[in-house]
Amino acid sequence: MITQDKKILIAKDDNKEVYLLSNMANRHGLITGATGTGKTVTLQTMAESFSQLGVPVFLSDVKGDLSGIAVKSSPSGKIAERIEKLQLRDLGYESRGFPVAFFDVYGEKGHPLRTTISSMGPLLLSRILNLNEVQSGLMHIVFRVADDNGMLLLDLKDLKAMLKHVSDEKTKYQEHYGNISSASVGAIQRGLLRLEDEGGDLFFGEPELNIEDLMQSDENGYGQINILESEKLINNPKIYSTVLLWLLSELYEKLPERGDKEKPLMVFFFDEAHLLFNDVEPSLLQKICQVVRLIRSKGVGVYFISQNPSDIPDEVLGQLGNKIQHALRAFTPKDQKSLKAAADSFRANPEFSTEKAIGELAVGEALVSFLDEKGTPQIVERSFIVPPQSQVGPIDDAQRKNLIRTSLLAGIYDTAVDRESAYEILTQKALADREEAQRAIEEKERQKQLVIQERQRIQEERLRMAQERHQAAMQRQSERASRSNPTVVDQIIRSTGRTITSSIGSSIGRTIVRGVLGSIFGSK
Repeated sequence: MITQDKKILIAKDDNKEVYLLSNMANRHGLITGATGTGKTVTLQTMAESFSQLGVPVFLSDVKGDLSGIAVKSSPSGKIAERIEKLQLRDLGYESRGFPVAFFDVYGEKGHPLRTTISSMGPLLLSRILNLNEVQSGLMHIVFRVADDNGMLLLDLKDLKAMLKHVSDEKTKYQEHYGNISSASVGAIQRGLLRLEDEGGDLFFGEPELNIEDLMQSDENGYGQINILESEKLINNPKIYSTVLLWLLSELYEKLPERGDKEKPLMVFFFDEAHLLFNDVEPSLLQKICQVVRLIRSKGVGVYFISQNPSDIPDEVLGQLGNKIQHALRAFTPKDQKSLKAAADSFRANPEFSTEKAIGELAVGEALVSFLDEKGTPQIVERSFIVPPQSQVGPIDDAQRKNLIRTSLLAGIYDTAVDRESAYEILTQKALADREEAQRAIEEKERQKQLVIQERQRIQEERLRMAQERHQAAMQRQSERASRSNPTVVDQIIRSTGRTITSSIGSSIGRTIVRGVLGSIFGSK
């Protein structure tokens, strides 16, 4: 970095140097140009310039070219020619590397970058999942139910479990939260499955990135350059753009107000910015505009990088005060219209035609306009971007692994943590419900068996009593039969008895008669 009275040298031609004022760097900026015109090198130059000023930087490496910022350059070819042509060594140019921290959503080429489902929020998640208005509304319901019931949403399995819970209990929740459509539930579940296949299960979880870990400095006072490895991530544009938007939102939410200072607190480069605004819904665009407008008061400068200024909505473009325009090619009427619009966005320089110059710029050459001390855009200048002091091009895998291993963040994010959250709570609840249901089934079966046993006991008791009554009746019948129908023996005994009794009776009778009469007649 070459500075002079808190000015950062960004570009130079034979006669003039173009500086970015450090106290205006939080007024945001734009780097545009066709593919291959030098945007990545410009980004690298600006990132290391802010680092040398003591300002931490965050940027995404979509081509895999920016890891070289960690080691010093060995200028050769056109880079060496430009250094000599612009006489940069006389201004203090020297080769050097800068403090770098590598991050990777997939955890392959950097420290794992994670956030929680709760931190991402329903709005950004709806964007990732490409949900319509109704489905997005259901996503808000799921988050609200989780909040009201004290259940953390940390990773994808938490969200899937919560979605199933809300669907299963929709009768319970619909009255208070609104309609819960089975079709919307299915659409979100399919979206979550795709997101998981694209690496969402790695991105969502803990430990969550601490924004303060992006804002460190080394022993020389150089700001840390945080590089998000995005070669693989860019293949999923919605996830890529939403990850960067989430980071920007986190900075906005967590940093305190600080007003305009001599230099930014942090600078954020948003490469392939057009992906952020493709098919963006009005509610999200409004949020983006709000973040861009207000985050400057928290000391954060945001620089969008894209091919054409028309890739950026007017609501955002109007807030970007510092502009670097590389060459554009106009082969069609639409291209010509875009080129003219890009030229019209600059404050004209009477020495050349801005529109014509945009089509003539060489690789590494740009039209540059920064804000002056009063915050007014300066007239556009045509200059060459100062080459980086670090290596242009990637480092090898061994160098990268060594830098990751010796990083200040080594060991902080490498191991995932899975603490109790919605999934665990709902799983335990489901298990308890199943156990309770099983106990209820078992108790019902037990009661059923008791009823059966009681019925059997009653039936057996009734049978016993019936048998006893039957036996008693038979006994009585037998006794009656015995009295009314004597047996042969009984009849013989009875007949013999009567004969004997009769004989005895008659003899005795006669004896008595004779005795009485005899005594009467005898007395005579």
